[in-house]
Amino acid sequence: MRTVLVVDDEPQLLRALQVNLHAEGYEVLTALDGTTALQHAASNHPDLIVLDLGLPDINGVDVITKIRRSSTTPIIVLSARHGSVDKVRALDAGADDYVTKPFGLDELLARLRVAERRLGTSEGGEQALTVDVGDFEVDLANRKVTRDGRPVRLTPREWAILQLLVRNPGRLITQQQMLAKIWGPGYDGETHYLRVYMGQLRRKLEADPARPRHLLTEAGMGYRFEP
Repeated sequence: MRTVLVVDDEPQLLRALQVNLHAEGYEVLTALDGTTALQHAASNHPDLIVLDLGLPDINGVDVITKIRRSSTTPIIVLSARHGSVDKVRALDAGADDYVTKPFGLDELLARLRVAERRLGTSEGGEQALTVDVGDFEVDLANRKVTRDGRPVRLTPREWAILQLLVRNPGRLITQQQMLAKIWGPGYDGETHYLRVYMGQLRRKLEADPARPRHLLTEAGMGYRFEP
């Protein structure tokens, strides 16, 4: 049974999530503030964390930063803050995903399942070397991509972007994370590079590049690979 730590300063929401997640088979720990959350994270080692940013004692982004110093536990931010700046700060601090209030329980459960799949990959050791999504197949070991059985030629930058996304299925990779990882320091503001290369990748891989199913954009934040 997976253990989920839910952190929120709204007692009614906290109780509702505790009941519903328990009904879905999770063991649930709860915290009303950041201090208690950090204590739970350190002593109980939850498998997953659902974290509100607006906590009464410690900013949620600071909680993420502190947890990331010693843990890779998947963190899903749950917050009423709709601005992309808050989302990017949380993701850059180490959060794996972001759900905006008000939200549906089905959406949260889906995000938890994605985090669990990534957790399972990590615990199981080496990630699957071939990813087949139907429309195309990515061979990570041999750095090859095929579509409808035919090889697809990618530039080194296109491959670097695709590999980064495919190795993190369901996870939002921020523009800043992608630029730093692929282009290096000093390219934080060059987001137009990403738009160009993502457009090229979609034309090469997606059945309908104008309505992509796998290489998705989160406006103002970054990109996500959905298998």
